[in-house]
Amino acid sequence: MRYKRDMSEPRVLWRPDPATLARSPLTAFRSWLASTRGVVVADYDELWRWSVADLAGFWGAFAEFAGVRFHTAPTQVLTDESMPGARWFPGATLNYAEHALAPGPGKGDDDLAVIFRREDGARDQLSFGLLRQRVAAARSALAALGVRRGDRVAALAPNSPDTVVTFLATASLGAIWSSCSPDFGPRAVADRFTQLAPTVLLTVDSYRYGGRSFGPVSGDATYRSHRHSRVVPWDDLLDLLAAHAGAPLAFEAVDFDHPLWVLYSSGTTGAPKGIVQSHGGIVVEHLKAWLLQADLRPGQRVFWFTTTGWMMWNLLISGLLVGATIVLYDGSPSYPDLGALWRLAAQERLSYFGTSASFIQSCRKAGLRLGAQGDLSALRAIGSTGAPLPPEGFRWIAAELGPQVQICSVSGGTDLCTAFVCAAPDVPVWEGEISCRALGAAVAALDEAGTPLLDEVGELVITKPMPSMPVCFWADPTGARLREAYFDTYPGRWRHGDWIRITPRGSCVIYGRSDATLNRGGVRMGTAEFYAVLEAQPEVLDSLVIDTSGPRQDGAAPDGELLCFLVLAPGVSLPELEPRLRVALREELSPRHVPDRFIVIEEVPRTLNGKKCEVPVKKILAGADPARVLSPSALRNPDSLRPFVALRAR
Repeated sequence: MRYKRDMSEPRVLWRPDPATLARSPLTAFRSWLASTRGVVVADYDELWRWSVADLAGFWGAFAEFAGVRFHTAPTQVLTDESMPGARWFPGATLNYAEHALAPGPGKGDDDLAVIFRREDGARDQLSFGLLRQRVAAARSALAALGVRRGDRVAALAPNSPDTVVTFLATASLGAIWSSCSPDFGPRAVADRFTQLAPTVLLTVDSYRYGGRSFGPVSGDATYRSHRHSRVVPWDDLLDLLAAHAGAPLAFEAVDFDHPLWVLYSSGTTGAPKGIVQSHGGIVVEHLKAWLLQADLRPGQRVFWFTTTGWMMWNLLISGLLVGATIVLYDGSPSYPDLGALWRLAAQERLSYFGTSASFIQSCRKAGLRLGAQGDLSALRAIGSTGAPLPPEGFRWIAAELGPQVQICSVSGGTDLCTAFVCAAPDVPVWEGEISCRALGAAVAALDEAGTPLLDEVGELVITKPMPSMPVCFWADPTGARLREAYFDTYPGRWRHGDWIRITPRGSCVIYGRSDATLNRGGVRMGTAEFYAVLEAQPEVLDSLVIDTSGPRQDGAAPDGELLCFLVLAPGVSLPELEPRLRVALREELSPRHVPDRFIVIEEVPRTLNGKKCEVPVKKILAGADPARVLSPSALRNPDSLRPFVALRAR
């Protein structure tokens, strides 16, 4: 796909420390495999190849190594490798909440489970002992409200300890959890929650963001749109917890594939799809992600900036599975300034700091000096997701934090609630690249005919099942919507919708959404390359690249333009900047990458989870009715569409 690419091997920014690696769970797992299974692997690449060649062998061995608590033992590990339809650990029963709360390393009553920080300076913390007590009370309170196994508990909730408590209580009952962030608009919440018909709907009255208080948010009739739901304001929930203090803690044993939670697609075209994931699939996948890929150990402190409406919240909470301390933050990541989260990292002595690529880029462009934010010597890893992290982001982190901090650029999705290309404790970090494919994730780059590619850009496809793949979509009894979403293009293989290049080293580069592909003179190009070059310029705060060629709604000729929309820093003049942008794109990428036009806009349309809306904007520019291609409730900034609608009219 890329027209011109530097073929030399990129610079190594981080290498494993032998002493640290020797103590890692990954090293322990490799030794355990050799002694108990006779599986001897020389390095990570060999371990990955075995993990995808023998799925049942890998996942069965890992479940035993990690101490998965089965109430009833499985009859086998995997029925077959068909997709969709593969069944994992049939016959097994377990409970997610038990894995989070049962005593173990790092989970003594006095060990720290949760640290909470809010943008206004509020702080709280819970030990594992206190967390167990509060979950027991919440379990009893939910049961008193009529919640039973298989019922839904929905929460319009902040990223706070009480939200974690209520989620774990829901899971302990075998009920199904779903959450949205309070900054979601009424329509966005209704689109998600009404399809679930929740037994209990928990709502906050207000929330803080960017130094301001917003509310009331829960009184809107839209949140109460399902007449069978019991609506519980947050203050009433806290009263219920106090009333049920001292209740016993118990865990309902459920089938391995029993629903744990419902996540949601972005909802950019119609109502968001409810993505249902299972107790067992999430337990084994998240244990693997935190233990083997992230090298997270009991007592370490892990943070990811997220809200309760993004899958990274669910992944963060699973840090409890391995006895880590999870650190929650509620508020704006840039209030009162971009140093706020880095100061939190210093003050709370974080081991693992997770954020988005866009936040890292914002800090870099602002010239933020991390050394001035406090003592960050406890940091050993920086996680980045949400979009491809460009080489400039890698270089900035390395320059600011030094070679001892691992840069863990990862990519995955809500669909699996995990990363399938990520980092590992025994794989180097190459500038601009994701270090490796995740264990048990058969990730490949395929061409249009389905042929695997090496060191060429192709469709990101998962060729074998993973335990955390959705057990179903909500209200999709025949599975038709699930098959259409992932399996229509390559039958029997999961097409994720991204462009990927897998290098001979086993590292990966993501080039953006494949359904937003640009086509210039027959050469297909990914949007991430454009953004890396454009947003490396300090004058460019954000950008959106759209190829308007292709079938039009009005039947006009399919020829179009390559348009580049820019959000510029204050005081920057496009006529002065444009020549430099054209030179940069031509020299760093190719002449084909130079847009026909640059257009200044105030902001890029983004989903509630911060994704750029490339495909919906392309459809609008092609003449489609905006109301049909993009639900305003799916957008963080609905007014941002107006310039594109106006441009289409012209």
